[in-house]
Amino acid sequence: AATCLLPCSLISSWKLAWASLQRQSLHTAGRHCKARSGAEHLWLTRHLKDPFVKAAKAESYRCRSAFKLLEVNKRHRILWPGLRVLDCGAAPGAWSQVAVQKVNAAGAEPSTPVGFVLGVDLLHISPLEGATFLCPANVTDPGTFQRIQELLPGGRADVILSDMAPNATGVRGLDHDRIIGLCLSLLDMVPDILQPGGTLLCKTWAGSQSHRLQKRLTEEFQNTRTVKPEASRKESSEVYLLATQYRKAKGSVKD
Repeated sequence: AATCLLPCSLISSWKLAWASLQRQSLHTAGRHCKARSGAEHLWLTRHLKDPFVKAAKAESYRCRSAFKLLEVNKRHRILWPGLRVLDCGAAPGAWSQVAVQKVNAAGAEPSTPVGFVLGVDLLHISPLEGATFLCPANVTDPGTFQRIQELLPGGRADVILSDMAPNATGVRGLDHDRIIGLCLSLLDMVPDILQPGGTLLCKTWAGSQSHRLQKRLTEEFQNTRTVKPEASRKESSEVYLLATQYRKAKGSVKD
């Protein structure tokens, strides 16, 4: 059964607003369109027409982002039964849903190995069978880091997923710098959490500092590539960096 290890509280952010919007019906959303600004109206209209939004509802995924991970996995096969997965920035839980299915974390396939999925987020995450959620929790906080190590079987993950992003300010350069900093902070954790040979998939926004992150990944992983799933809107600067075959960092004391 799903577990939430800390009392979950609502934290105001765009991500929470997005999750709330996912729960609205088309009828309710349509009634409120006129009360919104022109930009919000255009965004909402596009959102409601989005085929991935409709598919997410039809297939019971918590949000459209599930299809980003599904596509990456279909192309590059980063998830399979028995793996331990750390899902950073997990709310509202769509990537954890995909991970639970692919690594058999709920034991739905008795004849295959059972994996483990741990999701972490500042926001509330509704329970999900086969997943353990640590929330509200900051993945870069030392106390959270310790709990992550305690909860992961063997203290390590085979795959780290990150759909984390800072609250957008609307200033492109500042937002870009902040998400790069967040990704670099996550990379600082990798030597003590990621199994040698493991995989990291993280979201970023393309920009002038992307080379810093790519350089780190190239140094620490055997293979790196940039991917933009079809579910990532074309006009968005959002891209995902996929790094595979982690080289065990020098100085790491855990096996």
